[in-house]
Amino acid sequence: MNKRFVFAAVPLLLLAALCAAAAAAGRSKNPLDLWTTAQLAQPANRTKARAERSIRHLPAPDMAAPARTAPVEPLPALPEQRRGIIRRVQLPAGDRRVALTFDLCERTVHITGYDARLVDALRRANARATFFAGGKWLRSHPERAEQLMADSRFELGNHSWAHANMEVAPAEFRQRQVDWTAGQYELLRDDLDRRLAAKGLPPSHRGPMTLFRLPYGRGGAEVAAFLNGLGYAVIQWDVVGEGGRGNAQARAEAIAEAVRPGSIVLLHANAVPKDTAEVLRRLLPLLARRGYATATVSELLAAGLPQTAPEGYFTFPGDNAIYDNAFEGYGTGARRR
Repeated sequence: MNKRFVFAAVPLLLLAALCAAAAAAGRSKNPLDLWTTAQLAQPANRTKARAERSIRHLPAPDMAAPARTAPVEPLPALPEQRRGIIRRVQLPAGDRRVALTFDLCERTVHITGYDARLVDALRRANARATFFAGGKWLRSHPERAEQLMADSRFELGNHSWAHANMEVAPAEFRQRQVDWTAGQYELLRDDLDRRLAAKGLPPSHRGPMTLFRLPYGRGGAEVAAFLNGLGYAVIQWDVVGEGGRGNAQARAEAIAEAVRPGSIVLLHANAVPKDTAEVLRRLLPLLARRGYATATVSELLAAGLPQTAPEGYFTFPGDNAIYDNAFEGYGTGARRR
């Protein structure tokens, strides 16, 4: 081979390698880059923004099963210390993290909203959060669900298929509510990873759902044992972040006053109630000024010792028993008259 040709080719090969390395370095490593900033945010059009937050009542209950009615990926056995109904986590001294949690639920008779204003506020503050999503909600909002999955600051937990009251539902009904949600989650996660691969973006690295939140907060030892046996940690709350008196600022201040390190705060991101985004926008700086940082529930569990209760409730035991007969279909249907 001509040595002059070889020596001339070396710089060209080196240049090509450098160009390839530069291109790889410049390639996005953030799955959220699958969408534009505008696509992630609340719609700029006010009519579309209101529609996304609205509740649509269906002419007939939606009883359709998802395309995947049971999860493919099994859950590992749940550690003993994570069994029971977890209300908060005892953290090591000096760890001042709290978990902001947001339920995304809907029953068979309606389609609830997605409050992009709330998620926008979390992202602007670089806050971490856990979303407990109903399977039916995931199916109704596939694009928004995949956006949440793609965000490494967020995690998703199981909230049953259609907001079933697990305390009164029979065993087979419970199982279906849990499995359908896990199956729907897997379908969306797999779709997200296919879309990411097609765009040359890294995968979501999302494992299966490992957390479960009791709809209506209803469930005792038997329900917890059932869910724990499936591999789910049952996550409730020690701070109710909605309701109360006063305007959004007053309620944000009440939440900030109530939390302590390891607290789990109950909120909603499905535009029920409608002003949670306003409360959150005021809450985030209040927490920061008090020295708190946000974490996902899984991050709290990994850092401390779960504190459990014998049953689920809002602020005191039995305060949610009124929901046992409030809705048809074991909590999933229309309100009883």
